Amino acid sequence: MININPAAYISFGSRIRKSPFYDSTRKYGAKSFTIYNHMYMPTVYTSAEEEYSSLTNDVTMWDVAAERQIEINGPDAYEFVRTLTPRNLEKCEIGHCLYILLTGEDGGIINDAVLLRLQPDQFWISPGDSDCLLWIQGAAINSGMNVNVFEPDASPLQIGGPKAHLLIEKLFDEEHKNVGYYRARETSLHNIPLVLGRTGWSGEISYELYLRDRKLGNELWEIVREAGLEFNIVPIAPNAIRSIEGGLLSYASDILREDNPFTIGLDRLVDTDQSIDFIGKSALKKIKEEGIKRKLVGVVIDGDPIKSPPEQFWPVTDNDLKIGHISRCIFSPRLKKNIGFANVPIEYCEIDSNFSVVTTDGQRNATVCKWPWFPAERINKKT
Repeated sequence: MININPAAYISFGSRIRKSPFYDSTRKYGAKSFTIYNHMYMPTVYTSAEEEYSSLTNDVTMWDVAAERQIEINGPDAYEFVRTLTPRNLEKCEIGHCLYILLTGEDGGIINDAVLLRLQPDQFWISPGDSDCLLWIQGAAINSGMNVNVFEPDASPLQIGGPKAHLLIEKLFDEEHKNVGYYRARETSLHNIPLVLGRTGWSGEISYELYLRDRKLGNELWEIVREAGLEFNIVPIAPNAIRSIEGGLLSYASDILREDNPFTIGLDRLVDTDQSIDFIGKSALKKIKEEGIKRKLVGVVIDGDPIKSPPEQFWPVTDNDLKIGHISRCIFSPRLKKNIGFANVPIEYCEIDSNFSVVTTDGQRNATVCKWPWFPAERINKKT
């Protein structure tokens, strides 16, 4: 039998970047970190359960500077950005934020991202953990278009929870109380340059303060924290419980390079009838016509509460034959159930379909169900 040391640590060094908020996260109790987009990102301060409680009841602040932005600007920026995604951007105006997919020539997903349009010829793309900057720079080189592609000095500090809008109104003297859902605007706070976005990755009401001067990270942190004390603000890390409940998918976990938009149920982000010849258009047309062989589904998993998402994909089996995998799963305190996502053949996708899951503590039964379980909260229905 192999004895595994339960304590595991991450080493800090100059090879991995530190966020503008790094010193503040250590000061206020970050216990562990992961590496995301070549940057240290906190993964826990207290516990996932305690942080979930703060996120769903009060207001929280997150160091998500590891959500690095990719800026695309120049005379051909709009035309170039449209070649990167199957989503139709004809109605993407200044100040709009859109959830998009980036697809390869084969129709597979390079990444999922949030697109922000700051100016007619200036866009930010905020992807998941990957080297997406290099892919977009490669696409630009061969596009024949006049664009600049680089990583700007922009580092998000997320504010999330049912009291988040109250904190934003206090910070900005109600100046930005009507920021629409998935809208952004350039602004400042105590002379700190920002982009304020009604974006975020929590499932709760969320905003992101995109800091535009990394030297001012700890100053911004203290301003937000001080203003949030009356709302019981605490720092937390991205919370797996709430993201799974809200059906917020994670690249490299729920979304894999070999998946296509139809496999993960994001057909709405694909318009193969638009005139733009985006990357992967022919492949996605063919996939749409022929139909998919696999699909990501929501599941309820029997048994004792699952305390943390699997470190590796759990196999999904039918009569001991492996047919797929569980990407992420967790115990939902509100539902009192284990919920998660399974990537399985299309014949297992109907609601109430059953199969087995091989977990680290034995085999369990899983049942396909509707998801998301608790959709993302909004305080305003603009889109």
